[in-house]
Amino acid sequence: MNKLFINELDLKGKKVFVRVDYNVPFDEQGNISDDARIRATLPTINYLLDEGAKIILASHLGRPGGKVSLEYSLKPVAKRLTRLLNKEVTLAKDCIGPDVRKLADAMQPEDILLLENLRFHKGERENDPEFAKELASLCDVMVQDAFGNCHRSHASMVGMNKEVPQSAAGFLVKREIDYFEKAVNAPSRPVVAIVGGAKVTDKIKIIENLVKKVDKIIIGGAMAFPFLAVHGYGVGKATIDENVAVKVLMINQLAKERGVKIYLPVDFVAAEKFDGNAETKLVTFQEVPDDWFALDIGPASTKLFSEAMQNAKTILWNGPMGAFEIDAFSRGTYAMVEAVVTAYALTIVGGGDTDLAFHRMGESYKVSFISTGGGAFLELLEGKELPGIAALTDKKES
Repeated sequence: MNKLFINELDLKGKKVFVRVDYNVPFDEQGNISDDARIRATLPTINYLLDEGAKIILASHLGRPGGKVSLEYSLKPVAKRLTRLLNKEVTLAKDCIGPDVRKLADAMQPEDILLLENLRFHKGERENDPEFAKELASLCDVMVQDAFGNCHRSHASMVGMNKEVPQSAAGFLVKREIDYFEKAVNAPSRPVVAIVGGAKVTDKIKIIENLVKKVDKIIIGGAMAFPFLAVHGYGVGKATIDENVAVKVLMINQLAKERGVKIYLPVDFVAAEKFDGNAETKLVTFQEVPDDWFALDIGPASTKLFSEAMQNAKTILWNGPMGAFEIDAFSRGTYAMVEAVVTAYALTIVGGGDTDLAFHRMGESYKVSFISTGGGAFLELLEGKELPGIAALTDKKES
């Protein structure tokens, strides 16, 4: 990554705008249920404290539609940050305006100010130049640490960069990019990619890119159905997009040319409907009933996939093996979690559903790296450039 890094900035006494991603989940009582994204930014914040900077944190939360909504206030985040840092974090009532500027101008070194939800203003998502200028007027330099939002061309992600003298990557963003580089662009081989989930149209582009970079691809979840269908096998009630089927044929041909092995499920747990109480049965991949759904991979598939990973030096996983949010269809995904954490390999997991499986099993600490970015991670896998990274100051220009 040929972009400016936080440790290359002069930070002492400077007002530093840090774009973070505190779009965290809440439980029914309105309490933060998972603060992993907040904790992931602590190295950057602590570094800025050590450097004597004045820290201005900014984030979005949810989709308030450009309107102020107490439901999407960052107040709980400010409380959690105060506890994690053992230091007072002041929450501004807005993210722009004269009152916010007064707060910013009155800051002393090592003060921390958290701006209120950026998406309370339509200008954030619309990348409005005037909104970006107002945000930029609060600071001397900018640090990008919101990897989970780096695929968005929003004002605080892209527009602001034009209005500040320098913008640099924080520790979280650099770590995300470094691990991705290790896994995809400069990996230890053999490289095994595991792709699952239900967003077939989107993820077929990922497989198309990965087949050029990895040694083996394991495909589960709904992603497996078009690969089975082009070989003439029934896939139950699943529907296959014709454009996806054409892509699959191209991928199969490219894999053959490059010597990349594609592994598909050999058995499924099938049910009449998406319901944990529905009747289920274990069937081979040739025997999925036309009026049933294949909702999880079976034990023979998990054994096959586990054996395919035994010699891996790098494993990259995005997407569950079935409808694992329903207990009856979770065993395949959880068996794969066990296989990944026991592999002697660099293991990188990306995507909200996938990392949730590791957290539920209490195995997340055994993974080399879990990405904080769902959409951003997917776009990297597709081979796309992330706008929030591209907008940072180039090292050669600094």
